[in-house]
Amino acid sequence: MTPVSPLVRAAHDRGITTLTLDSPANRNALSARLVGELGDALAACAKEPTVRAVLLTHTGNTFCAGADLKSPADPHAFVRLMRAVVELPKPVLARVTGHVRAGGLGLLGACDISVAGPGASFAFTESRLGLAPAVISMPLLPRMDGRAAARYYLTGERFDAAEAARAGLITLPADGAADNAVDEALAPVLDGLRRASPQGLAESKRLVTATVLAAFDRDAAELVERSAGLFTSREAAEGVTAFLERRDPAWVL
Repeated sequence: MTPVSPLVRAAHDRGITTLTLDSPANRNALSARLVGELGDALAACAKEPTVRAVLLTHTGNTFCAGADLKSPADPHAFVRLMRAVVELPKPVLARVTGHVRAGGLGLLGACDISVAGPGASFAFTESRLGLAPAVISMPLLPRMDGRAAARYYLTGERFDAAEAARAGLITLPADGAADNAVDEALAPVLDGLRRASPQGLAESKRLVTATVLAAFDRDAAELVERSAGLFTSREAAEGVTAFLERRDPAWVL
């Protein structure tokens, strides 16, 4: 039997564990398997004392394309994954050099610090599929500018790293077009984390994630139910079918 390659690869260097999403066949979409592997990897990082911080990155030109429409993760499992990122007693950083769509923005928003390069782009595409950014709102709305969230939730427009930073979706855009621009921007951040104590990092993270965790406590059950209802609606069936068939859905004017 041919061994199955992992969809999440781990590497460790000087206190930083890098978790690389490596599912190019579906643009690192949130399949049940990828969500499970990433959750297991985060749990392992939480228990390992040599891990000072986690760096989440990707292969290919897409950080995460959102839900895998052919093999979707259970919404409860995805909520647990986002919460695991927020609750991990170690900082979780995102290194983005490609595109992020829909549910992938929830994973990105759960991270504590994020850097995106000039090749990155972002879009909340749910409204164009007859859906809504329901469960991903829990890590996003407490952190994003409200006017920006309203615009991009409603229109599904694509925007770049500079606008993502202005909107509060990411921490900072990497300047310059060089391939190593993102790594250069991350270098002082990683240096700062390596100089911080594990207790100092854990307690500081508790302070800045309190409002996000409150949103999970308050809204998770209702938003999972709302999301499930949307996915089984007639409009969503038309939106998803149109997307897979590469055509406009019936409601486009």
